[in-house]
Amino acid sequence: MKIGLFGGKFNPPHIGHIFIAEQCLDFGGFDEVWFMPNYGQSFHEPVAPVADRLAMTKCMSLSRTKISTIEIDNKLDGQTIHLLPFLPKEHEYTFIIGSDQLATFHLWGSYKELLRQLPFMVFPRYGYPNEPMYEHMRVLSHPSLIAANLSSTKIRDRVKLGLSIENFVPKGVATYIKDHKLYL
Repeated sequence: MKIGLFGGKFNPPHIGHIFIAEQCLDFGGFDEVWFMPNYGQSFHEPVAPVADRLAMTKCMSLSRTKISTIEIDNKLDGQTIHLLPFLPKEHEYTFIIGSDQLATFHLWGSYKELLRQLPFMVFPRYGYPNEPMYEHMRVLSHPSLIAANLSSTKIRDRVKLGLSIENFVPKGVATYIKDHKLYL
């Protein structure tokens, strides 16, 4: 199977993540997309505990997707290169990133070796150029592609401001954030 690996903090997951996964399935040639919340952080910034981020990620429901806990189960450090030995060998993988990641992609650990071992699909993000592009990267492109500027940062900001997030995250995520008093 052709698997799109959609890794990240998911701090919190939101409908933008679902939009990206669905369109990668529609236009990217994948059989499945795996949401992969990371365990460790390669770029150190405060995030909700991994148990909370995983529980919220499990609230995302979309056909032909699954939640992969490979990074969490193996307590990986967040560097994608360290994920590769743990991937089941029977599939073909492509890592999905947003164009907002391109400007700092050169800071990813062993990024040149990573690109040699794993192709990347770049999803266009509103307000971010599709550059710089590297070998073994391709931009997802289709006339019916929908891009947005929704981000986990904006969701957290809305929570801090006491604004509703219910139209921007899956229902279970909004409930989880409220019940666990996250991002206040």
